Amino acid sequence: MTSDLQFEQSVGYQIRQTTRLLQRYLQKKIEPHGVALGMWFFLRALWREDGLTQRELSTIVGTMEPTTLSAIKSMESAGFVQRRRNSKDRRKINIFLTPRGKELKSILMPMAIEVLDDSLKGFSDEQTELLFDMLSKIQNNLELVIDES
Repeated sequence: MTSDLQFEQSVGYQIRQTTRLLQRYLQKKIEPHGVALGMWFFLRALWREDGLTQRELSTIVGTMEPTTLSAIKSMESAGFVQRRRNSKDRRKINIFLTPRGKELKSILMPMAIEVLDDSLKGFSDEQTELLFDMLSKIQNNLELVIDES
């Protein structure tokens, strides 16, 4: 590896480019259903566990709370979620999917699966498993280094 780190040899650059392409393709598929890419990650979290608080959503999705609040407001305006004050702790607000928000799962998840299938065309099952193992190892390596510093 050279000291100037060419883009072709930069893991970060390659992952970023891949992420950008995956997101562009996914956005192209979900946008006709009124879902912006920024909403997608929050919907995924709520499809998994409805009624999360704003803070829990921020943690799961990995965004700052102002970003989460903005996404929630957009999803609320689109009719995908509603906010309700927590009955046990009035300081907390829980986010619940509306019937339309729940319905989107059966429409959008097959599209997301298609995006992933298209991105892994030509990969054997073993290669796909190896790819996920390697990405997980990169993430673990970085978490260790970050935690040490």
